[in-house]
Amino acid sequence: MYGIGYLQRLGRAMMLPMTVLPAAAIFLMLARLPWDSFGWPQVPDILHAAGMAIFEYIPYVFAIGIALGLSNQTATAGMAALTGMFIFHIVTYTYDPNGVQPSMFAGAVIGIISGWAHDRFKSFQLPEFLQFFGGSRFVPLFMSVVSLLFSWIMIGVGEGLRGWAESAGTLVYSAGGFGVFLYGFLHRILVAFGLHHLLNHVFWFQVGQYSDANGSVYFGDMPRFFAGDPNAGIFMAGLYPIMMFALPAVAFAIIHEAREDLKPKTRKQFRIAALSSFLTGVTEPVEFAFLFVAPYLFIVHALISGGIMWLVYELDIHHGFTFSAGALEFLVNMPLAQKGWLLIPIGLVVGLLYYVMFRWSIRRFQLATPGREDATRLDDWAGDIPYRAPLILQSLGGKENVVRLEACITRLRLTLEDDRRVDVQSLRHLGAAGVIRLGGGHVQVVFGTFSELIREEINKHIQTDVQQIQFHSPLQGRMIPLEEVDDPIFAQRLVGRGVAFIPDKGELVAPVHGTIIHIHPSLHAIGLSTKDGLEVLLHVGIDTSHLGGKGFTILVKMGDEVTPGQPLLKFHIPTLKKHAKSLATPMVITNPDIVKSWRFAPYKAVKKGQAAVMSVVVKERENKGAEK
Repeated sequence: MYGIGYLQRLGRAMMLPMTVLPAAAIFLMLARLPWDSFGWPQVPDILHAAGMAIFEYIPYVFAIGIALGLSNQTATAGMAALTGMFIFHIVTYTYDPNGVQPSMFAGAVIGIISGWAHDRFKSFQLPEFLQFFGGSRFVPLFMSVVSLLFSWIMIGVGEGLRGWAESAGTLVYSAGGFGVFLYGFLHRILVAFGLHHLLNHVFWFQVGQYSDANGSVYFGDMPRFFAGDPNAGIFMAGLYPIMMFALPAVAFAIIHEAREDLKPKTRKQFRIAALSSFLTGVTEPVEFAFLFVAPYLFIVHALISGGIMWLVYELDIHHGFTFSAGALEFLVNMPLAQKGWLLIPIGLVVGLLYYVMFRWSIRRFQLATPGREDATRLDDWAGDIPYRAPLILQSLGGKENVVRLEACITRLRLTLEDDRRVDVQSLRHLGAAGVIRLGGGHVQVVFGTFSELIREEINKHIQTDVQQIQFHSPLQGRMIPLEEVDDPIFAQRLVGRGVAFIPDKGELVAPVHGTIIHIHPSLHAIGLSTKDGLEVLLHVGIDTSHLGGKGFTILVKMGDEVTPGQPLLKFHIPTLKKHAKSLATPMVITNPDIVKSWRFAPYKAVKKGQAAVMSVVVKERENKGAEK
């Protein structure tokens, strides 16, 4: 529970409170406008106070956000964390007003314990007359006691921890440019595992201390930057050239190296990815486009990123942001920066370097980046997410395999009963840029910026009793709509409804659990019946019955029980090409009247036995589920 999978959950939880920080930057920017000329002299002070209040109370925000993130947005965990922070503040202030202060460390500890307490006590039972305080209601009570004890401990060790934090900050700063380089390198490496938020938390909110003219104390590179510390901003400034210029340049390199027939779709997808990186600093859609096909190139990218941060440090450039290093925050926070304008020429040079390097690498090493093969498309079916979500769930092993489902900006974060049941090929077929296995059932699936929408749709299906019947691909080749079959009987759905395939190899396998109920004398067609009452017909080629079995070898017999992927027959493709009208192989349900709903994967290349090419809900099964 507390391995790398837990750390990725914690990293995602720490991202939640970050969403409030851009409001602080906007307030501070608006406070610098000439409100006096409009006759509103008090507005700058009000806006400045509002912006700085967010940074002043950021420990509270993080305590609540982390608790909510770790408890799947449970209100009692958030309330317990807030109560804990109040107790911590009052107890430490009462003991010594100039002693221990609420800090990001305290907020993180209380948030983590609140999230843990919710998971531990959400089913906690007390004697019947006290059960009102059992279950999740016990969490705030538990955290009240824990926070009191934690406050007392911090009073005792607070000065020592403060000295340690100051020493750590001094150590990092004494490392100079190399320390900044190391941060930049590790930041990019950890992006691949979704753990970079943990690293950022230390440098952005812990390292370094600054007191303003009013005596307010701020910790970390980010709050100190916005509080006016002239030494802050060194762990953020160097990220601007990477996010605003380098990764958009990679996106255009991928576009220009795409095949001509796939270039229009690749251009649409990666122009959006480049714009997202440039404006908002969301980089994963671009980085994951080459992470899995060329991990060594990602390491080079991480080294260059660290080098750029070192260069920016040596040039004494200071800049900051509240969410990410995109152009919007670059402009908003420019008045607080030192030599911030130098990031533009540096970024232009870096962008050119990345563009040349990636175009050369893609061509030299024949990298299978999007558009060079009919590969992943993160945005092609964005409007079809409700239609695809059940297929994604099936590819994850079904709802019974999902223990926990979360999403951050660009990926699903899952805890599964058995991660070996994940069908990686099907997930790629459904739009995933990559699948990361972290061990212990923890899996990440990168779907780009639509991940949160996918999570919501999958949750809807997990919470219902309706069960999808999943069909696997019966052969290797290309899936096409049934309407494209060169035969009016199939194309007009006179036999039944389903899909068809153009085979690359001459082997037909079972698409679903079932029983063989029909084998045509010419061996070109096989019928199956499932326990749900579906009757499935697999018909190899069009006008193949006149071959009389020539070119076909049957591998099963009537009454056999078959499982998905089990070979049913082999056929000789050259013989069919010579004598048949078409190689199109329909897979149809011949009694479609019992089907409540249909879902189909994207029509493109499939592997033999690939899961989730089609799924249906049977009316009788749904009704039975509703009666329970």
